[in-house]
Amino acid sequence: MSEAAKETVQPRIVLLVSGKRKCGKDYLSDALLKRLGLDSAQILRISEPIKRHWATQKGLNLGELLGDGAYKENYRKEMIIWSDEQRRQDYGVFCREACRMMNREICIISDVRRRTDIQFFHETFERCRIRTLRIEASDDTRTGRGWLFESGVDDVPSECDLDDFNEWDLRIDNNGQDDTTTILEQLVALVDG
Repeated sequence: MSEAAKETVQPRIVLLVSGKRKCGKDYLSDALLKRLGLDSAQILRISEPIKRHWATQKGLNLGELLGDGAYKENYRKEMIIWSDEQRRQDYGVFCREACRMMNREICIISDVRRRTDIQFFHETFERCRIRTLRIEASDDTRTGRGWLFESGVDDVPSECDLDDFNEWDLRIDNNGQDDTTTILEQLVALVDG
């Protein structure tokens, strides 16, 4: 068992959620958490330690950085560059930090973006059931949700490293043709399966 795993509660299931910006990762993760209940499940974000560091270093509003608004977009490129530098020294640095908050039997990691993120969780939580989920939405759907392509953000590993990864336990098409209830049933089955 790794040192990170010894420092945290060992969950029964770790659900790794991936997808492009504005595909619905946070929305569906929040809906799944409500369905599973706060007593048994929690959401952790790999980006939280990055944003916490950035807020401290720059005197920024952490709540706004953690949100889904324009505020965080002002700093996204800088955060990507800085976090990539940190990952070159230790690919699991932010995953490990996020895991320090684990305290439920089901842990939803709502922002898996790199192959090394998946590698970290498989290596660290080898006695848990790891489930992988890819949420997909068309560019048109994402644009309707506020997405606008940005060079240096949408064409770098933080958005593209998992584009050709094909070992997902479940892929969800989140273009709005299925209602949330149908999608949630698939997610619950993935967690329970």
